[in-house]
Amino acid sequence: MNIFALSTGKGPSGIAIIRISGSTTLSLCETLTKLKEIKSNEVNLCKVLDPDNNLIIDPEALLLWFPKPNSYTGEDLAEFHIHGSNAVISCFLKVLSSQKDCRMAEPGEFTKIAFQNGRIDLIKAESIGDLIHSETELQRVQAVNLVNGYASEYYDSLRSKLIKSLSFIEAKIDFAEDDLPKNVLKEVHKSVRAIHNDIKKIIDDNRIGEKIRDGFRVSIIGETNVGKSSLLNLLSKRDVAIVSDEAGTTRDVIETYLNIDGYPVILSDTAGIREAKNDIEKKGISLALKKHKDADLNIVVLDNSANKISKKVKSLINKDTIVLLNKSDIKNKINHKFNVDTILVSVKKNKNINKLVQKIKKKLSNKYVSSKSTLVTRERHRIKLNECLKEIEKFLKKDQNKNLELAAEDLRMATRHLGSIIGKVDVEEILGSIFNDFCIGK
Repeated sequence: MNIFALSTGKGPSGIAIIRISGSTTLSLCETLTKLKEIKSNEVNLCKVLDPDNNLIIDPEALLLWFPKPNSYTGEDLAEFHIHGSNAVISCFLKVLSSQKDCRMAEPGEFTKIAFQNGRIDLIKAESIGDLIHSETELQRVQAVNLVNGYASEYYDSLRSKLIKSLSFIEAKIDFAEDDLPKNVLKEVHKSVRAIHNDIKKIIDDNRIGEKIRDGFRVSIIGETNVGKSSLLNLLSKRDVAIVSDEAGTTRDVIETYLNIDGYPVILSDTAGIREAKNDIEKKGISLALKKHKDADLNIVVLDNSANKISKKVKSLINKDTIVLLNKSDIKNKINHKFNVDTILVSVKKNKNINKLVQKIKKKLSNKYVSSKSTLVTRERHRIKLNECLKEIEKFLKKDQNKNLELAAEDLRMATRHLGSIIGKVDVEEILGSIFNDFCIGK
């Protein structure tokens, strides 16, 4: 069976790429092009024809042929580079679907086959999806590091060390004392302890990898009519939230995704903090306070022209806060002072908003950006690392001289948990969740 898919976006475009992978890909390409010889790993200039009537689909196309096992999928793989009009694409896909043993690929199926054929491991498969969907520079760099295999190599090295320790334990069980090096159990314990410390460092990472992948959560909070919704619209460069002089307009949390100078940010506009007038407003304020609590960074917006600030809002200001003194077009001197980062702005006049953007970037960078190439980017990885850690801790607590068989099982389970991250063991049940979010043709 061959699978096919459009690997580029829908037309119109200068070029569209259609991928085909499967056991009879070469013969299918010969049928579609009438070429007597298709050279591998070279560009073949060709016409694309409908085999049923010999009508030309595209008079000038390029064909790249990659024979197994060194293709992306590990199967015979072809790429047709055709003119990217909707009509040409549609006609070609229709012709392919009418061919024997040929069907449209499912989302992520090309990459899934690549994994099943040992061309890539699970982390690389996931990171290819991350690279495709990256929207900011930070996300791109993280995905590139993962595609390059830094995390895979590190996890595999830890797994190899666990396997080596396990082999010594099993040797201790199976062979006489005289056949083994002295202090073998002591050395195993030392090695496993070091692995435990390494995994602990990976887990205790403030979830930086996941935040880069999914977006840093930044909330806008403050009293009513201080300019929160206007700020959201200004930063979003579009009307996301309703702006009104009437107090309490924002009742629910409004979120938008932003690229803040390379940093992925989920920005939330929240209900104004005041004494609630009704149950709906009360719920809105409750949601606002929850967003404030869960945020990676809070922007507390204050009316600089106001004589006083509510105690409730003041209590929300902490080290993870940027205080924005708005309405400097009314009062152009700082009217309220706090021992945190403070910026005097005018949202109405777009004054000093760039300073706010740079401050957001700086605070996120100082707190969350890491130089480590091995970052946990998915909850699946974190769960398996924690499970591995638990098994190692069970091993370290045992008296190996009395419980060797149980100690060996602890290490065996720890090894399996690490292996499942990169796809060395028991991965069938997680394949679906990994590849479902892929685009067609990848």
